[in-house]
Amino acid sequence: MDFNRYFTLQLDKLHTAGNYRVFAELERHSGGFPRATRHRGDGTTHDVTVWCSNDYLGMGQNPKVIAAMHAAIDQYGAGAGGTRNISGTNHAHVLLERELADLHGKEAALIFSSGYVSNWAALGTLGAKIPGLIIYSDALNHASMIEGIRHSRAEKRVWRHNDPKHLAELMAADDPAAPKLVAFESVYSMDGDIAPIAEILDVAERFGAMTYLDEVHAVGMYGPRGGGVAEREGLMDRVTIIEGTLGKAFGVMGGYITGTRAVCDFIRSFASGFIFTTAIPPALAAGATASIKHLKQSQAERTAHRNNVAKFRAMLDAKGIPHMHNPSHIVPVMVGDAKKCKWISDILLDTYGVYVQPINYPTVPVGTERLRFTPTPMHSDDDLRHLVDSLCDLWSQCALSRAVA
Repeated sequence: MDFNRYFTLQLDKLHTAGNYRVFAELERHSGGFPRATRHRGDGTTHDVTVWCSNDYLGMGQNPKVIAAMHAAIDQYGAGAGGTRNISGTNHAHVLLERELADLHGKEAALIFSSGYVSNWAALGTLGAKIPGLIIYSDALNHASMIEGIRHSRAEKRVWRHNDPKHLAELMAADDPAAPKLVAFESVYSMDGDIAPIAEILDVAERFGAMTYLDEVHAVGMYGPRGGGVAEREGLMDRVTIIEGTLGKAFGVMGGYITGTRAVCDFIRSFASGFIFTTAIPPALAAGATASIKHLKQSQAERTAHRNNVAKFRAMLDAKGIPHMHNPSHIVPVMVGDAKKCKWISDILLDTYGVYVQPINYPTVPVGTERLRFTPTPMHSDDDLRHLVDSLCDLWSQCALSRAVA
């Protein structure tokens, strides 16, 4: 087999369909978020404004976070030295896990190298190690959750997205004695919709199931202390395991789970994705701890963020730019054509200095291609006006339909 020819043909298909992913080379500037410098392939550069970062609150630029990371490097050095199993647990890891457990009102926490790994390792371990476990997975769960469940080889049932009634029907059809786990997210990253957590928990509790809630797009963003949607709705105590990330609203890197001491210790003891992976550097742990502590006390970032999201939606409505209405901070502007979506993204970057990635298949279904915007507290009113005016220009050039007020 001519492997390189095969690879090239498959890549050509992506190009033809408009689904080939291009990574922009961006240079973030400390203290300058959401500004960045883009490096072009020809060696030239230009300034851009970033509109699709998952650093939702700009905490990756927060002086407290940066200072904590500098201090940790001075105190501990650069790396963790290896796995926690072999090289030991750094004191910074312990402090972070305490902070996370407190954030979610749980007995314990366990940190991983990323949110992807925490989902994959936790769900994979639970599914593989609990005899006869049936996992009930929301149809739009993240790839990391799907991969973890698949890796576990446990029985699985996929229930219609955010449909507790369908979940109940599936659970009722299974053996009442079988152990069960319900896995779902709070905020879904592509549509920005929010799960009916209380109703899902009602169903799970009726059938004696554990619950696993992914709050990666919600931690830091919702609740009086940034504990997520479950905190905002007073439901954290009813969720068995709450999973989150340190790489989005907290502005650093890493993933984690929280729950009872027993469940965290169980996953710590059996999850290969934890046991055999180098721990995150102490500086990252210290930065995350500083970020969590700050957002537990400060409402300023969340308030400014909500205000900017509301302004952005109102400005889009005024120009007739179609966007998906949802109750979260994620604003999907709907294009509905992969090639046009990619073209608009390219022109926004090259001509208008606006960086936003096109979201095409397979991330979203064909025909629902979109630009996924995430306004932050650091975007100014001028930034918002420039973005919406730029979109308005390109909407006319592409002859795309506009929303009717």
